[in-house]
Amino acid sequence: MELWDIYSVDRQKTPQTTVRGDALSDGQYHLVVHIGVFNSAGELLIQQRQPWKEGYPNLWDLSAAGSAQSGENSAQAAARELQEEVGIVHDFSKERPFFTVNFPEGFDDYYFIQKDVPLSELRLQKEEVQAVRWASLQEIEKMLDTGEFIPYYRELVRLWFTMRHHRGSTIRE
Repeated sequence: MELWDIYSVDRQKTPQTTVRGDALSDGQYHLVVHIGVFNSAGELLIQQRQPWKEGYPNLWDLSAAGSAQSGENSAQAAARELQEEVGIVHDFSKERPFFTVNFPEGFDDYYFIQKDVPLSELRLQKEEVQAVRWASLQEIEKMLDTGEFIPYYRELVRLWFTMRHHRGSTIRE
């Protein structure tokens, strides 16, 4: 049984928790993290979800993602998900998300790191991940067209690649 902390509309953690899968009431939100690992060639590590996964089975996704568990902050959840799903250890404790996207039930925090990791060194979580590979923006856009990738907005996927080295909403010289 996985517990999630409940947040208010202004992202304040409340004393309430919920069990994963239970419906949230109006005004209740939960926290989700997404981690993109880029290599020095500018490719994104993507993972293919297992066929039995609820929500987007067999589709490709970012390097790692998942809901924060009760007691975790965003950075702790990002570190746990990345290590659990693909075996990459990274300390996010001094990092903030590159950006947050609000969705009807919560907050999606996006983290990006650069790390050249040989695929052979990754440890895949068999319950969640069936395969990994490196992919360029153009390859992911083709996968969006063919329905092989989770149907993120194309502009959001482009934003991942644009913002992987930059924080903020303006170009800094």
